Amino acid sequence: MEDYISSDEHRAQVTALNHEIYELTQKLEQKEFNEISAATSDKNDPFENPTEYKGFSGNYTKILPELGEYGYQVPLEPDYSERKRLRKFYSIGGWCMIFQFILTTGGGILLMNLIFLILQMLNPEISGMILHEYMAGSSILASLNMLIYLVFNVLNSLIGLKWAGIKPASIIATKDFSFGKAVQYCMAALFIWVISIYSSTAINDIFSKYGYDTIINNSGMGETTLGLIIMTVYTCIIAPITEELFFRGMLLKVFSKANQRFAIFSTAIFFGLAHGNIPQFLLAFMLGILLAHITMRHNSIIPAVIVHIFINTFSTMFGALSKAETTIVTIVMLLLFAAAILGMIMLIVFTGENKLPATTPKQSRRGLSVAIGSLSFCTAFVIQALYMVYIIVSNS
Repeated sequence: MEDYISSDEHRAQVTALNHEIYELTQKLEQKEFNEISAATSDKNDPFENPTEYKGFSGNYTKILPELGEYGYQVPLEPDYSERKRLRKFYSIGGWCMIFQFILTTGGGILLMNLIFLILQMLNPEISGMILHEYMAGSSILASLNMLIYLVFNVLNSLIGLKWAGIKPASIIATKDFSFGKAVQYCMAALFIWVISIYSSTAINDIFSKYGYDTIINNSGMGETTLGLIIMTVYTCIIAPITEELFFRGMLLKVFSKANQRFAIFSTAIFFGLAHGNIPQFLLAFMLGILLAHITMRHNSIIPAVIVHIFINTFSTMFGALSKAETTIVTIVMLLLFAAAILGMIMLIVFTGENKLPATTPKQSRRGLSVAIGSLSFCTAFVIQALYMVYIIVSNS
């Protein structure tokens, strides 16, 4: 006698079979999704570089739209269209550097001459040399310097970010930062400051043998109380904030699209050249590497701003204390060396835990080799370098 299957049992078997089919379908879809994910490059990490800071460089589909296609992998050599789109970002940084140089240097000279002419018209009986000394010693030049760099650093930063399609809020969204890390970075920067001082002194000794002076003498500038206050505010607060906004906020982001290591060193070089003399170039270059690194590490310019304010404030205070009595200077120097040793240890610890981003073969073909194809990038470098040479020669 054949087994009889009731309608309820039949429905239960069909339900169980449908459930089994559903589970198998889900597993198959998940497997296909994983295969697609594995075969398609990550738009935020297209070069699969574990040493880079993921998320800092942004979405690479702006440069390589094909990244969204199934199974697409970034080629070793960029084609013409990719190079062109990537070069645009290097050009944005280059143009902003050119604008910054022209507006700050040229604008400063124009405004200074305009004020000089006004003073000369109001005081025709006073010689030009006396008027120049008055402008330098009063708060006039200090105020002009602060105003010009405040306006144009901020303006060029915002223009560059807008041009590159980067939201300003993205450069201050700090992550994984603490007071302890701030102390560590400040002490590491202090060690770099000490190294740069001795290095620049040695270089100046070499240049001086051939009749050149690489040290810029700013004595006599802003000697009034108001002038000193303005210079201190600019050096210790305005300059660190606006320079970090420009160099680590805008320029580093723009140059990091394909190669973070290239961005770190190129922005450090531009940062050094922007200071216009060898002593400050050495400090700005070495410090610029650290500032760019911690900016990427925390995806924000806030840590770099804090370190920059600290080192500029310390340098200003050290300059004032170096004019004190011999005993005080000796004590300060001993404390400085102790702090420098501590800073060296903290720098070693930081670099041991946070290696500089390395460069993959694909990225090496999208860094300097593409950037030098940008006319504005190369022009910005040449202008800054020639201006620093001019400063050195004019001081001979």
